[in-house]
Amino acid sequence: MTSSNSRYWDFSAPVAGVLFTQSFAPFDYAYLALLALVFLFASWQAVSAKRAALRGYLFGLGAFGFGVSWVCISMYHFGGASVLAAVTLTALFVAFWALFPALAGYLSITLQGTAGIVIVPGIWLLIEYVRGYWVLNGFPWLHSGYSQLETPLAGYIPIVGVYGTGFILALTASMLVAGIKTDKKPWRVLALTLLWGVGAVLRTVDWTHEIGAPIRVAMIQGNVAQDQKWRPENKINTLLSYQKMTKAQWSADVIIWPETAIPAYLDQVKDSFLQPLADEARQHHTDLIISVPVQEQAPTKNFNAVITLGKTEGMYRKMHLLPFGEYLPMQPLSGFVLDRVNIKLGNFTPGANDQPLLKAGGYPFITLICYEDVFGDLSIRGLPEAAFLVNVTNDGWFGDSIEPHQHLQMARMRAMETGRFLLRSTNTGVTAIVSPQGDIVRQAPLFQTTTLNGTITPMGGMTPYAYWGDHPVIAAIVVLLLALGGYRRYLNLSTQQDK
Repeated sequence: MTSSNSRYWDFSAPVAGVLFTQSFAPFDYAYLALLALVFLFASWQAVSAKRAALRGYLFGLGAFGFGVSWVCISMYHFGGASVLAAVTLTALFVAFWALFPALAGYLSITLQGTAGIVIVPGIWLLIEYVRGYWVLNGFPWLHSGYSQLETPLAGYIPIVGVYGTGFILALTASMLVAGIKTDKKPWRVLALTLLWGVGAVLRTVDWTHEIGAPIRVAMIQGNVAQDQKWRPENKINTLLSYQKMTKAQWSADVIIWPETAIPAYLDQVKDSFLQPLADEARQHHTDLIISVPVQEQAPTKNFNAVITLGKTEGMYRKMHLLPFGEYLPMQPLSGFVLDRVNIKLGNFTPGANDQPLLKAGGYPFITLICYEDVFGDLSIRGLPEAAFLVNVTNDGWFGDSIEPHQHLQMARMRAMETGRFLLRSTNTGVTAIVSPQGDIVRQAPLFQTTTLNGTITPMGGMTPYAYWGDHPVIAAIVVLLLALGGYRRYLNLSTQQDK
């Protein structure tokens, strides 16, 4: 193997980052994630902390530069930014998130000592967790675990979720690096065989069970172009289109519209448009799940909401808002910058954390609006009462890019973590029905006005992940790292005393 001090590693790090991204949708070369992490962890061997940070940063530039390139599309085509502003802001966006693999590299060298095989993947996953939950309201894109939906490691998802699965992937990479740099030891081969073999067996386990008859569902994909959606002259035609497509589906038990399908506030369309539709839905014993912005007065607050109409009525207000899309973090700096480049964004208020579950098709369900489906803790908050998941979203903001496919991949993880069917209704795609095993049962084509029909089964019971979420996994990694750090200090003190 080339010396870890060779410049070869520096120049190859961005390429490894791009390969890492190829493991995610729509490419789905899942094992490239393992290969990329093997390269990255190997490049951190026997170098300074600064050099490890540099290589982590270059890896991050490759991964995020390719993996979130759709940010530029959104800013230019739909955000009103010039080409220069869109490219510049996207470059800054990528440069910021690349700091996290750099931090993982720096800490790995700074803290690594005895049992380094465990320390490196532990730090890698803790950095992913911090990025995914805490920084700028969370940005879990390109988390390692999402690449493994089709591999034997998918068997661990209902138990330890995306972070635990990502840790096992990173641990595999770390063990392979140790095997390459030293003599191969039988216990490593046995450990890896057991680790992946157990995962394969766990894929055959059903953690949840059916609790009722199949539910007929219809998800309407309106395919309204994002740059046309909010123009006043298009409002009536949009409403009439959704109305017509809905009336053609009265045989379904549940009909779902995508995120903010109605280009108006609820109070502007409630009496004249939605109430007659609700009355007709009740006559056909159908429930409607409709996404519409809601404005409340005194003081004025805007909510991204989902309402149910028909046999049962209710409202859910989105809790986890999208930074720079639905609110502006780091004020007043972010507002000043976006005003200079002429990007106008939404100004929403988050909903309360204790909202009751909505109900449709005779069962309560968990509502996830757009970006909420990338957070595992939001998908388990209504269990075990909820019988299925509903995600309404609008990936029309990102055009014909890799983002809609990445987003669906992350949503599939939620179905696997909860052991529930997921109904995903989108404006331009990808509208899909996902099974409790994460398989895509049915999927609508992108950028077509269509209705996706199918059936789901209400599910009961709890997966292990649904019981405990992410916190025990993260806590276990923290405790393990602290214990190994303490053991390293103990060995150092013992060595000094012997001298």
